[in-house]
Amino acid sequence: MPTSDPISDFLARIRNAILARHAAVKVPVSNSIRSIASILKEEGYVTEVTEEEGEVQGTLVLTLRYCADRSNAIGGLRRESRPGQRRYVGVDEIPRVKNGMGIAILSTSGGVMTGAKARKANVGGELLCTIW
Repeated sequence: MPTSDPISDFLARIRNAILARHAAVKVPVSNSIRSIASILKEEGYVTEVTEEEGEVQGTLVLTLRYCADRSNAIGGLRRESRPGQRRYVGVDEIPRVKNGMGIAILSTSGGVMTGAKARKANVGGELLCTIW
């Protein structure tokens, strides 16, 4: 069943997989989900991102990263901009998540990128989510 907010669904699936200590999580693929997943891999929050082909819509398989003490690399996730209440930020308003220990993910005119890259490119945009 399609959801009205695929990014929220994506974050909820990751959160539930972490709480259940799963090694991997499967999510329906879209361009925005693919971009966010690649950012999570670049930043070291997940180990691997692979794509499986489906009949209508493919799925992404994210391999979660755990430390030696069985704690996850992702401490928390929060959806910031929702379909009912969009949140746009300028370059000066991009939040620093957990004093630099987390990341903010933005959808900008230059594509989906982290808050640090958006600051460097001097662009603002829609604040999709924060991850720490």
